[in-house]
Amino acid sequence: MKITLTTDEEQLDRLIIKLKLKDKNSYSYTMNNIKTVGELKASGYKCRSIKEELRENLIIRLKDKELGFEGIIGYEDTVLPDLQTAILSRHNVLFLGLRGQAKTRIARLMINLLDEFVPYIAGSELFDDPLNPISWFAKNALEIHGDNTPIAWMHRNERYTEKLATPDVTVADLIGDVDPIKAATQKLNYSDERVIHFGLIPRAHRSIFVINELPDLQARIQVALFNILQEKDIQIRGFKLRLPLDIQFVFTANPEDYTNRGSIVTPLKDRIESQILTHYAKSIAISRKITQQEAQITEQQKQTIEADGLVKDLIEQIAFEARNSEYIDKKSGVSARLTISAYENLISHAERRMLINDEKSTVVRISDFLGVIPAITGKIELVYEGELEGPAKVANIMIGKAIKTLMQNYFPDPEKIKKSKTKNPYLEITNWFSNGNSINLLDDITDKEYQEIIRNIPGLQTLVKTFHTGISKNQQLLYMEFVLHGLAEFSLISKGFLEKGFEFKDMFGSLFSNEPGDEEEYS
Repeated sequence: MKITLTTDEEQLDRLIIKLKLKDKNSYSYTMNNIKTVGELKASGYKCRSIKEELRENLIIRLKDKELGFEGIIGYEDTVLPDLQTAILSRHNVLFLGLRGQAKTRIARLMINLLDEFVPYIAGSELFDDPLNPISWFAKNALEIHGDNTPIAWMHRNERYTEKLATPDVTVADLIGDVDPIKAATQKLNYSDERVIHFGLIPRAHRSIFVINELPDLQARIQVALFNILQEKDIQIRGFKLRLPLDIQFVFTANPEDYTNRGSIVTPLKDRIESQILTHYAKSIAISRKITQQEAQITEQQKQTIEADGLVKDLIEQIAFEARNSEYIDKKSGVSARLTISAYENLISHAERRMLINDEKSTVVRISDFLGVIPAITGKIELVYEGELEGPAKVANIMIGKAIKTLMQNYFPDPEKIKKSKTKNPYLEITNWFSNGNSINLLDDITDKEYQEIIRNIPGLQTLVKTFHTGISKNQQLLYMEFVLHGLAEFSLISKGFLEKGFEFKDMFGSLFSNEPGDEEEYS
């Protein structure tokens, strides 16, 4: 790419930044031709702090109407504007929110706002800026070689460091410590910078440094961060060492941690300039987009297994029900990973049935939701009432509540029909069960057997056709089964849990029967 020089410095700087963001060929040319400090100076390179770098690159993104955080859904009007404001203010950031709210993912995407490559003194442990060195090694190299000091180039992917805060993290891990072996072999005084083994933070000079779950860090370790955040220097073993580190700090924390495991000490929290609150998806549509984006579904599964929008909405509704459940700890939250794992299990459960029955393709059924229970039980924290019920039963309750909620969106509300004088569209179906009829929907039956059982119920297909015209035959069958589960949730028919599926029968008949399985339906 040919660049025409201009006397407008601001315009030229903007062009250079844009090239760094978008033109890899320009960077390759620069890296291949600039190999010494002297050549770098001649090129007109200007050193910038990482916060200035993020700020200036974000300004270009915003002017070009680009968010710069691809794959983050549902935060366009809340979290991302707050983060962009913090970057423009050159602030360190604390993401505060429950688990599964993409806090770490957003932090990792911040590297997209960095220049694609930056120069550093070759061999420097701290990746010193050639025009603004801070370490003994870089300063010594420049003193000896001057403009002939060799430089190397670092990609933005290398400018990201992440550390999970755990109680066993030490000051030496983060800041560094004196290495007695270095001191002995090189015959150096302990106060000499060259005997220091630097920790993660100094090695993240000119980079983004993320500490996840900050409250889990011991208070004395948090205190060690004070100077770095405020005075931008470090202190090791009481020696006078001033390294003006250039770091963009990002911290993440869960509000639950403040009471259960630890807390952020007040002076440290005061030094973190911007605190950004994250949240879960505010609608089924947004939550569904996240799940469909993140779920690991193979191409073979996509081609052989049909999943209707109804089952996708039902997966998301389970999470919404769980977040408002009296059985689940609201402070702990219900991660977005629940719906992702649940959807993967749902598809795999249908795939397993297809393989067992030697079928070439299949359609996800409501009865396949038995397969999502393991994905739910491992991702919810139960309160005392939930522990009494047990995780499996709570998972089934959440699925049932989700079905009941969506039933009102897809079909007339059975409770409102009871109170009104309008014709009951479910009457023919419930009467059929009242006459002593019942069905068993096992999760391993073939598609042909499934169709025969569902279509055998009078009035069910007519009901679906009345309220959902123009849908496919597969959708008709799915909606017909959905109506059965919905009627059971409204206590118009009975649904019992069998070893491999469900039994549907008359509600009142089931109350007087003591058949095995009815009392242990959740076991």
